[in-house]
Amino acid sequence: MGNVLIVGAGGVGCVVAHKCAQVPEVFEQITLASRTVSKCDEIAASVKEKTGRTIDTAAVDADNVPEMVALIKKVKPDLVLNVALPYQDLPIMDACLEAGVDYLDTANYEPRDEAKFEYKWQWAYQDRFKDAGLCALLGSGFDPGVTNVFCAYAQKELFDEIHYIDILDCNAGDHGHPFATNFNPEINIREITQKGKYWEDGNWVEIEPMSQTWDFDYPEVGIRKSFLLYHEEEESLVQNIKGLKRIRFWMTFGEEYLTHLRVMQNIGITRIDPVDYNGTPVVPIELLKRLLPDPASLAKGYTGKTSIGTLIEGVKDGKPKKVFIYNCCDHAECYKEVGAQAVSYTTGVPAMIGAMMLMTGKWRKPGVWNMEQNDPTPFMEKLNIHGLPWHIKEL
Repeated sequence: MGNVLIVGAGGVGCVVAHKCAQVPEVFEQITLASRTVSKCDEIAASVKEKTGRTIDTAAVDADNVPEMVALIKKVKPDLVLNVALPYQDLPIMDACLEAGVDYLDTANYEPRDEAKFEYKWQWAYQDRFKDAGLCALLGSGFDPGVTNVFCAYAQKELFDEIHYIDILDCNAGDHGHPFATNFNPEINIREITQKGKYWEDGNWVEIEPMSQTWDFDYPEVGIRKSFLLYHEEEESLVQNIKGLKRIRFWMTFGEEYLTHLRVMQNIGITRIDPVDYNGTPVVPIELLKRLLPDPASLAKGYTGKTSIGTLIEGVKDGKPKKVFIYNCCDHAECYKEVGAQAVSYTTGVPAMIGAMMLMTGKWRKPGVWNMEQNDPTPFMEKLNIHGLPWHIKEL
């Protein structure tokens, strides 16, 4: 049916390439591109071994708009699927506009010099994409992504009015390292060390990092201490879920992880501003990224599960209602299927499904859209088919 260009060859890019290759009726031609083409070639070899399909590879600097445009014009994709770094969202969107192709990503833009992410930069592209007759789908990962779709499904099928949403993300897996991050270390550490924030009664409330906790009983995992963070899907959901009074985001961290993080913050190696080292400017967190394990390397031997979902409270037929819509994903099973760990898998599968929604026309409409602004039903159906079955627990 179509041709997709995947940009980014980390753990998520590996999953996306494998999952696209499993659906040849939609993804007839696949090209995987990255700054380091050898990573693409390794993934392509794995795809060939597991699915029998051959995918093309290419080298590209996603920060370089003319280079991206040249690759797009050469490949002629129906969609550019961006799983590169969030810094690169805007250059890739610019390239898509110039080359006349649809766009999809899994995480919103953030500037390199400030640990802050919000949708305003990408929402500003609305008129340009609409006028060009092109579609940009933002945040088609798990959170953001699937959690947004869970909320849209609850609004469509389960509630007359939604009042409270808590997005809860638990990784109860064990990778065997004293300290490692499950996705890009630089992005991960920037995300969790900024101030927490949640929305209540029409206002944003800011708190000190990791200062609020909740012991939540996660399905298939058990009770885990969860920390209130700010996460990008809150920003769009407050606009698109009717009757909402509060939305929060929570994530689990082990004590060992938190101890390492505190030490690294205390000695300054999580800083994002350059420091002088013998006349050379060095950004400490970029050095730390080089010292820590590559998230893609964690997959082999990773055990345990993720448990991620949305706790939703509201009213149905005049009566209070509360549900938890969730998915549990096994690290070892993910490695067996696509050679990746579950955190990459839970992001990569929804990216593929989002691409499917656009390329089959189910969600394609000119403009820039968040996940919950589309019909959740076909996406929810595909989650069950392609490796992320969901469940609803009445509470």
